Amino acid sequence: MVADPPRPPPPPIDGRQALFLDVDGTLLEFAAHPDAVRVPAPLRDTLARLHRRLAGAVALVSGRPLEVLDALFEPLHLPAAGLHGLELRNGGPPRPAPEPGAELAAVLERAGAFAAQRPGTVVEDKGSSIGLHWRSAPEYADDMQRFATQALEQLPGHCLQLGKQVAELRPRGADKGDAIATLMQQPPFRGRHAVFAGDDLTDEHGFEVVNASGGTSVLVGDREPSAATHRLDNTRAVLDWLQQGANA
Repeated sequence: MVADPPRPPPPPIDGRQALFLDVDGTLLEFAAHPDAVRVPAPLRDTLARLHRRLAGAVALVSGRPLEVLDALFEPLHLPAAGLHGLELRNGGPPRPAPEPGAELAAVLERAGAFAAQRPGTVVEDKGSSIGLHWRSAPEYADDMQRFATQALEQLPGHCLQLGKQVAELRPRGADKGDAIATLMQQPPFRGRHAVFAGDDLTDEHGFEVVNASGGTSVLVGDREPSAATHRLDNTRAVLDWLQQGANA
């Protein structure tokens, strides 16, 4: 098999782009627990300056709920897609995710008991979604994925989304690509060159949509395979690239 050619770094941000940014693993380093991440002041300042330079065309595209994104980046409230695109906000009232039902509540309770027997694993309640994390306990990866697969049988309206040391049970009906495509039809994103940076499997839908529009897709890290056309090594390289664009 012939290896794919090395991906170049993305071009400089020159004011014509619509910038879509994944959060965990792209803007922020992962933490042992999802609640333990913090947004450094230089990153918050850089995003605020880019938001002004790009006339508002900067959006967060994350698996986290909008309310969590707002708390993390306070006082900066950017356009955003939360829960992999189920929630969407661009100026007006946000599009909410579906309300969780009794079936999801039952799975959440069982997941908590299951994780309690496996030290280091974490169950993340996202409202209409559940994240099962094993970053600090990789020996339980198979257990957590098996639980998620079995739980999916009780959640006919949900799908299983795998990521880096996480399995997520989330409602069907939207993904990051859908969210980016929707935002690209609206001001201030419409008519701009789409750029999406992400690191995980959940970002591949976004890469495909951006590529189809003639935009720039940026993989953070060295995960393969990927549809991304460009690459940055890590979150530090992402911040450097964003700061160069904000300072230009």
